[in-house]
Amino acid sequence: MTIQIRKLDSSDDGFNTALRAVLAFEASEDEAIERSVAQILADVKTRGDAAVLDYTHRFDKLEAHSVAALELPQAELQAALDGLEPKRRAALEAAAARVQAYHEKQKLECGTHSWHYTEADGTLLGQKVTPVDRVGIYVPGGKAAYPSSVLMNAIPARVAGVREIIMVVPTPNGVKNELVLAAALIAGVDRVFTIGGAQAVGALAYGTDTVPPVDKIVGPGNAYVASAKRRVFGTVGIDMIAGPSEILVVCDGTTDPRWVAMDLFSQAEHDELAQSILLCPDNAFIAQVQAAIDALIDEMPRAEVIRTSLQNRGALIKVRDMEEACAIVNDIAPEHLEISALNPQHWLQLIRHAGAIFLGRFSSESLGDYCAGPNHVLPTSRTARFSSPLGVYDFIKRSSLIEVSAEGAQTLGEIAIELAYGEGLQAHARSAEFRLK
Repeated sequence: MTIQIRKLDSSDDGFNTALRAVLAFEASEDEAIERSVAQILADVKTRGDAAVLDYTHRFDKLEAHSVAALELPQAELQAALDGLEPKRRAALEAAAARVQAYHEKQKLECGTHSWHYTEADGTLLGQKVTPVDRVGIYVPGGKAAYPSSVLMNAIPARVAGVREIIMVVPTPNGVKNELVLAAALIAGVDRVFTIGGAQAVGALAYGTDTVPPVDKIVGPGNAYVASAKRRVFGTVGIDMIAGPSEILVVCDGTTDPRWVAMDLFSQAEHDELAQSILLCPDNAFIAQVQAAIDALIDEMPRAEVIRTSLQNRGALIKVRDMEEACAIVNDIAPEHLEISALNPQHWLQLIRHAGAIFLGRFSSESLGDYCAGPNHVLPTSRTARFSSPLGVYDFIKRSSLIEVSAEGAQTLGEIAIELAYGEGLQAHARSAEFRLK
């Protein structure tokens, strides 16, 4: 059965309007969810542990006499790691090692070190870089298993020098995922609480008698978690409010069409709102990809999710040439971009906006999700125009250093005095005047 994916041609009149219709997505702010989250956060802020226990019982059907009883000891994390099948444990450890190595390199290269310089008159100026003290990581739980998200959120925090990492993970009906717990141990998580939802976000943001308040909350979650993160921003930092997952494949027609079809599937299987788009200058190749999609779809356990995603939000787009494809990429600013072409480095030079860029036919997006090394927490919904993947830099902050010498106070003072009087701020001016000889 043919999947009815939208076919667009960049040379058609009205292409830009049609493309906008494909990209259109507004995260609906469900009023019922917003009201519920606001109430939960206010309750956690007021009642602390008692509120967290109440909501954990109500939503996760988990009985506990205290929040302390919902904290998992390190021994349980170790047992989870030791209990993994050897091949899976080796894969998890190899992925963690690669993510660690990448972020260690990132720390060296991205300005995460303090610096200063001294001017001729002895004035010292610079920057002091320090890590966030305590970070909270939200990890989806229950049937969903996202050990890769544990690695991607915790490892850069640890590399940055964060002193304490607190992980929250819901365990509906007491169901714990051993792979997630093992990943927490490997990634260096300090404490794990089996709580979730807006109440877990509130506990991390405001602190309770048992859960310490953090400085920043990162990690994916459902609509309640996203709403809660949005509401507590300002009390704590957050990573981002992520939308549905996206992949944009730019192909010159030289890759196996089955590979391209499966790469499109890899994002479509996340959920019905995920987006998979192909840009290609070869109509015959686009037809081959469509045929591969139709041939492969019934093999997929999540076929109905993929089908809905591709039909509602997917597109196969014929472009004039690869240069135009790159221009469209910059307009879309995708979360994941695959340049599946003979000379991907050439086309890379034309790309300005993308969360993660996968170069060449062997660089499937799935490798980036799990083990390539770079972070898979990426900007969505065109936010790659102005934001970046999660990284070491998200777990540090910078303080300006200003040590003015006596001589420097004369030169800088005259400048500041003139500007301060110009702004009508006499105390500012007098503060500088007092230091003049």
